[in-house]
Amino acid sequence: MNKTKSMTVCLNVQDNVAVALTNLAHGDVIGPGGMISNANVPAGHKIAICEIKAHNPVRKYGQIIGFASKDIQPGDHVHSHNLEMGDFIRDYSFGAGARFTEVIPREGRATFNGIVRRDGRVATRNYIGVLSTVNCSASVARFIAESFSSDRLAEFPNVDGVVSLGHGTGCAMVPDGEGFVLLQRTLAGYARHPNFPGILLVGLGCEVNHMDCLVENMHLKQGPFLRAIEIQKAGGTQETVRQGVASVREMLAEANHVERHHVPASRLVLALECGGSDAYSGISANPALGVAVDLLVKNGGTAILSETPEIYGAEHLLIRRAVNRDVGEKLVQYIRWWEEHTSSLGGEINNNPTPGNKAGGLTTILEKSLGAAAKGGTTNLMEVYGYAEPVSAKGLVFMDTPGYDAVSVTGMVAGGANVICFTTGRGSVCGFKPVPTLKLASNTEMYRRLSDDMDVNCGLIVDGQSTVQEMGEAIFRLILETASGKQTRSELLGFGDDEFVPWQIGPVM
Repeated sequence: MNKTKSMTVCLNVQDNVAVALTNLAHGDVIGPGGMISNANVPAGHKIAICEIKAHNPVRKYGQIIGFASKDIQPGDHVHSHNLEMGDFIRDYSFGAGARFTEVIPREGRATFNGIVRRDGRVATRNYIGVLSTVNCSASVARFIAESFSSDRLAEFPNVDGVVSLGHGTGCAMVPDGEGFVLLQRTLAGYARHPNFPGILLVGLGCEVNHMDCLVENMHLKQGPFLRAIEIQKAGGTQETVRQGVASVREMLAEANHVERHHVPASRLVLALECGGSDAYSGISANPALGVAVDLLVKNGGTAILSETPEIYGAEHLLIRRAVNRDVGEKLVQYIRWWEEHTSSLGGEINNNPTPGNKAGGLTTILEKSLGAAAKGGTTNLMEVYGYAEPVSAKGLVFMDTPGYDAVSVTGMVAGGANVICFTTGRGSVCGFKPVPTLKLASNTEMYRRLSDDMDVNCGLIVDGQSTVQEMGEAIFRLILETASGKQTRSELLGFGDDEFVPWQIGPVM
């Protein structure tokens, strides 16, 4: 980053806007050449550093983030009033930027203290899950989980808890339709997640997503650690809760017999998410997380980038890093699907950013996407997955998900993520059991204001007290500590029971 002065930062020599690092007042001298601010510019917002003629590109990160809707003078505030979206050709150049990434030999890789299951899968947490097949059974699933108070769990010190995961769908949907398939795939991903040594499936008995159908379609094998119960067959709420509590208690006794062992960082699958973004997200938290991702990949691990609508406009940068053309074409197909999907519903994929994003200085989806894509680091894009598909490739991969945080993370956890890093500029508060979530704040002011919710202050980069590289290395170390059992802020606050939100597509009938 080329700092013109402490009040602003220019991110690339090709840029024609800079980012305000503090609130600028009309008349402030902000550049070494004596450029004067022509308006009050909030911190995080853009200010023109040269003349930009109407209809010409506005550049940030060295990339086009939109077009001037009218003439812009040096020192002008650049935002929704004079910056708009526009069509332009993005150079996909499949795989042109792919390069060899040296992976550290096994004996030299970083390690963490993980839980190794009997089948060889590696867990970072140890929960029993009570998973509803349909919204009609969500309350009963919750009643079962709530029966295990902290006092009742005291005799199982190696178990992190009993969590119920309810959701708003499972019936009144098209059988075998796209939404139905996604729901079953998501439920199966959670049922098989290594952080759950035991799962109790709870159904009503007459739903479209019927228990027998789910078990058969997803090839789930019922047994001592995957049990199923239906309210209508069991005899109602109270009897279902009684039987469910008995089943969970049996699983708890076995789940308590675990120990943590040193395992290589190659067994980590890291979910990458950003929510409540601001203009600093793409300057501090996201690129710092990208450094941590590069370190994880070099140690043989996996990182999942997601949120297809929020890499729109930056997808060409990922496609250029695709390990082969087939991988790049998969991402293009998902971009095209989103364009058609949003259009068919009377919207546009570039209706993003949200009001909060805009208040934080992000004007267009292109600008937001360029900052968001920085989470993925710099290594090759190894594979592209559909929503909630099991992730098996090593290195950086992409999963097609909506931009809605809870839906996106739910898909990545179903795909096998065992640690989550969540960057935020406005201050998102959430967690996603059974997987620990680290919150990375993009700016110091928000970090201090929401200190109970944030794990890392990446605002130190903006403050000049840390570099992106230093912060990324610190994040990587914290990922290892978290995977080893260190609790995150969201875990200490008790988040994670209500953020299970499978992607719901199709008619509700």
